[in-house]
Amino acid sequence: MTPNTVRCAGLVVAVEGVIALIVAIVLVVRAVRGADQHVVNGYGTAAWFLVIGGAVLAAGWALVTGRRWGRGIAVVAQLLFLPVAWYLGVGSHQLAYGIGVALAAVVTLGLLVTPSAMGWASGRD
Repeated sequence: MTPNTVRCAGLVVAVEGVIALIVAIVLVVRAVRGADQHVVNGYGTAAWFLVIGGAVLAAGWALVTGRRWGRGIAVVAQLLFLPVAWYLGVGSHQLAYGIGVALAAVVTLGLLVTPSAMGWASGRD
């Protein structure tokens, strides 16, 4: 049986995936409306967010539904969000966003390494 910690982590990961997909849509809309493509290539960046967001959403769905394969993707995504959080908070001077991303990543990592989650991931559930 899938532990509640894994299901909760899966919900957070799924929300992260949905947010990435929303960012992809926003970037495409900006590009279609004529936003300057020299600063940010809206189509290329949207494609990246689409692929990554889709994978993260799939990982969240997998965790919520008790599939072990989603854990690896979720852990890697959270580890990648930590430097993103640093850049948001320090590099971009968006402290509130940086703290939010960091908290989500740290809490999700914490949920995925609890003893019950580790036992589940190893097949000892």
